[in-house]
Amino acid sequence: MKDENVTSQQGELAAMLRAWRDRAHPADLGLPTRSARRVPGIRREELAALANLSVDYIVRLEQGRSENPSPQVVAALGRALRLSRDELGHLYLLAGLLPPGRLSVSRHVSPGIQRMLTQLGGTPLAVYDATWTMLSRNQLWVGLQGEATSEPGQNLLRQTFLDGHRHTLQGEQQIARFRRALAADLRTAAGRYPQDREIQSLIGELLGASVDFATLWADGVVETFRTERKTVLSPLVGVMTLDCDVLTTTDDDLRIVIYTAAASSPESERLRDLALFAAT
Repeated sequence: MKDENVTSQQGELAAMLRAWRDRAHPADLGLPTRSARRVPGIRREELAALANLSVDYIVRLEQGRSENPSPQVVAALGRALRLSRDELGHLYLLAGLLPPGRLSVSRHVSPGIQRMLTQLGGTPLAVYDATWTMLSRNQLWVGLQGEATSEPGQNLLRQTFLDGHRHTLQGEQQIARFRRALAADLRTAAGRYPQDREIQSLIGELLGASVDFATLWADGVVETFRTERKTVLSPLVGVMTLDCDVLTTTDDDLRIVIYTAAASSPESERLRDLALFAAT
């Protein structure tokens, strides 16, 4: 027989998820609003797609039939539903989890940053946490970088040091500088969140599998990721040289990566073409 407190908690979790889904505005989430909607908010299928979960799992959660969602699932639901920090903390508690504290890496993307992703549709933009794990991105980013390397949950350090992925066409010196900056930024995050197990696990994995990372880590460099110009090969519109800026949020220590081009430049025209491709 199930514990009554557990059953009650699952019921409240189910009720809150339904309420938050009903209040969500499709346009704010970048979803089409032209089709007739028989219910308020967004559909379960849409929430599942936004959170990268199965529809069946969403159904089970909303019916109180699924126990113990993982921290990754809770974080994904919070981002998809545009929950505030307080609402996200409540969702963690309903899932039987401790809300992330200031000593662990935040994976919360605030509603304001989510709106930025939706409304800046003409600018390639992605959001990473302090370990350089992708949390969210807009469609123009996917058009610029390609589907294979733009899935939320992928880690840029693993892609760079373990998978050999090159998302730009830089020279060897620029690639070396990029790798050094990534390793140094991870060391900064490790110092800021010494109790975060995922950071320690990532560092151990990289040290054991990449001689290049181990060498850079041994240098002991601590610095933040810097802005630079990058030459990117888009699978849709070809080669472009763009300004790449990394903005860091103060509340959640997120990395917002944004590519821009000077007005009236050939690259700005290609970004407009890319936006048309990405929209279709």
